[in-house]
Amino acid sequence: MDPQVEPRPPAPAAPPLAGPEAEFGALYAAHAPAIYYLALRLLGDPARAEDATHDVFLRAWRSLSEFRGESAVRTWLYRIALNHCRNLRQRWYERARAPDPGEAFWNRVSAPDATPLRVLELKELGARIQRALDALPPEYRELLLLVADEQLSYREVAELTRQSVDAVRGKLHRARRAFHAAFTQTA
Repeated sequence: MDPQVEPRPPAPAAPPLAGPEAEFGALYAAHAPAIYYLALRLLGDPARAEDATHDVFLRAWRSLSEFRGESAVRTWLYRIALNHCRNLRQRWYERARAPDPGEAFWNRVSAPDATPLRVLELKELGARIQRALDALPPEYRELLLLVADEQLSYREVAELTRQSVDAVRGKLHRARRAFHAAFTQTA
């Protein structure tokens, strides 16, 4: 390097997005897939689950200043999602409707290198699981999804559902038995 040529200072990097919008964008990116999957399993319809996911994050954005930090952000978002999905299911026109996840959901289940027979088996298994979940009482379905699919601890589920850990443990036991019975009937 020539001692008479002064090196230029590096060009300043573009400033990263700052502020609550960027933080919330990162929050959305981190948690939206899990919230969508939970809503899909609770509501049974991909379009409704997508709408519910957007509604959950809209509600979270509006009440972000009220978040006290007493629980993890994930737990807070799941609480919003559970309440919102419960409200959607309680609407009178939703109670009479039989949920159908639709062909689009089951088409996304398979791996790209799966054989046609394996794809068919996965679709049938997924449909059986959804029928068994739909046959359960809503509380059992929620508990199973939170523990099995979302892999929340009993303590986190207890916090979300506002129950004791022992109550969650007991209800999960009954929910697993009910799921097993419903699943064997779908064969």
